Formats: sequence, C-alpha cells, structure tokens
Amino acid sequence: MNAYSAWKHDLVASMLTKAGLETSVEPILTTPPHTRRRVGLHAKRINGPKGTFRVELGFKMRKSWDQVRIEECPVADPRIVAALPHLTELAQALFEHPKSAPILNVTVSETGLDIDIRGVERSKSGGLSADGRMQIAMTASAADFARVTMSDEIQYMARAPQVRFGRAMVDLPFAPFLQASPKSEADMVRLVTQAVAGAKKVADLFCGSGTFTFPLAEQAVVYAADGAAGAIGALKSAMGRVSGLKTITAEVRDLYRRPMLAAEMNGFDAIVFDPPRAGAEDQAREIALSSVKRVVAVSCNPQTFIRDVRILRDAGFALDSVAPIDQFLWSGHVEVIGVLSR
Repeated sequence: MNAYSAWKHDLVASMLTKAGLETSVEPILTTPPHTRRRVGLHAKRINGPKGTFRVELGFKMRKSWDQVRIEECPVADPRIVAALPHLTELAQALFEHPKSAPILNVTVSETGLDIDIRGVERSKSGGLSADGRMQIAMTASAADFARVTMSDEIQYMARAPQVRFGRAMVDLPFAPFLQASPKSEADMVRLVTQAVAGAKKVADLFCGSGTFTFPLAEQAVVYAADGAAGAIGALKSAMGRVSGLKTITAEVRDLYRRPMLAAEMNGFDAIVFDPPRAGAEDQAREIALSSVKRVVAVSCNPQTFIRDVRILRDAGFALDSVAPIDQFLWSGHVEVIGVLSR
C-alpha cells in the first residue's frame, strides 16, 4: 500500500476506533486516474469589448466563488476532456439572463455524453430564446452528444443515455445519481452481493436506478425503494427489458419521511441501504427493531455511517468488516461499505 492509500485507509480506521467500532478494515479499493464518468463544470462569462464575451469552463475552488479554468483533467474520463471545446461552445447560449450561473453536469453513458444544465435563470418568456435553443441543438449534434437537458426538460436528444447495471441497460433519468467511477461501482457491487450471498429476499433501500438492485436480483428476490420518481421509473422500465432475474418490486418511497418499518422487514434475509450524505438514522432505527440478520451499509460519509452503525450495534448487530472505497481520487473524500450481522 502506498503512502496515499495508507493515509486514506487510516482515515477510516482511526474514525472507527475513536467511535468505539473496532472491526476489520479491508484494504482500500482505489479508482484509477482518467475514469471519473461524471463532473460538474461551472461556466463563467468573460466580457470583452463592444458587448462581446467568451465563456470559460472550470471548477470552483474549495469554499470559494473563485473558478479555476480547466483544459485537461487527470481524474476525468478522456471523453469528457475531449468534449470541453464543444461544452464551452454549448455554454455560450446560456447567458441570456444576466444572473445566470450555469453548471453543466456531464455524465459518460454507454451511448454518449449526457449533459444536464442547472443554474440558468428563466427569462420573461420562460426559458431560452429560439436562437439559444437552436445553438444548443446544433452544438450537441456536432459533438454527437446523446442528450442535453435543462430544468428537467429535453433541449436535445439523439438517443437515450444508458448505463449497465448487471444484466440491465437502464435509461438515465434527468439529473441522475450515478457512482462517479465504473471501477468503484464494480467494487461496491461485488462487495454488496458477496455480503448477502445465500439470501433469498433482500431489500435495497435508497436504490437509485438499480446500481445494486439488478445484480442482487441475479440471486434473490428484491424490494427496491427510493424517493426519486425518475430513478424508480428508469428502474421499472429496464425491468421490462431484461430476463433471467428474480422478481423485483420497485416503489417510489421517501425513506426519510416514511422509512421501511421493522414489521415490513419480516421475511427479508438481508437489508442493503445506500443513503445520501445525511445518512439514514430513522431507517437504521427501524432495521434495529427488525428481525433481519444481515445488513450492508453503503455510505459516502463516514460520520453518518458511524452514527447509523452505532444504532445497529446497540441493537445487537456486530460490525463484521468495513471496506474503504477511494472513488474520489486525490481528495480527502472516502466511502465505506460495512457488513453487519447478528
């Protein structure tokens, strides 16, 4: 293990020790450079003479409004870097309103780049002018982008952006949540499916569009729930196009306001939950009250992971192992997968 990986591994190990959660911390799994498949690019207007302007794309500095222009990125998928000139041209059409601060969320899909635009202020007419929409369409067509959306409306689409989860090809919803690195996603899927091996019925909570759902359904009946209607819609649509899986039941459910109750977990052999950074305190309390014997907690925030795991530990679960995932290369961010049993 090199010094960088050892540092990240020790971050997780020391946090668990300080929290009184002694367990086996597996070797860290790191994503390689040039593989990040989604980035958020800020567009900045640079005014020139006589009303002219140019656009720069870049990243905001940490805790700052200052923007750093980028021309290459050693973390990002090369297809994103190659598209930067086209993305810059596309952003030229987004400054019709003086208060617009566009962010281009770019995702590499199996069928091409998907660009979801946020931060564009609406004009009195309700959106971009006809000229602006035409410029977006012409640029996207020339760049062979799969889709461009803005404010949950399609501005251009040549084909549906798709990703593969297990055997399923899933159409990405607008502004999709997607693991940043395919390599890290594959590591996480492997760890999760191994942890619940032998289970016949599994609940996949905060399931998104099916990152874990479809691989889990190769070995178990799956109940999948998430509060994002678009994600569940994409999951259900993909279900109709894939064969050879166990039964999947998918539901739009706000698990913060309406967590899966302990009584509903009767008959489930395992629970997988992968919440946003806020964690899933109320859901963890329901799992603690249930009779489920195996839980896999996936987290992008070790602090809330520790809080939720403590709830389960106090209810009799043992934290069997924790695997750190270095999905956000060369940053202080680290993700974890914890396997618990009782």
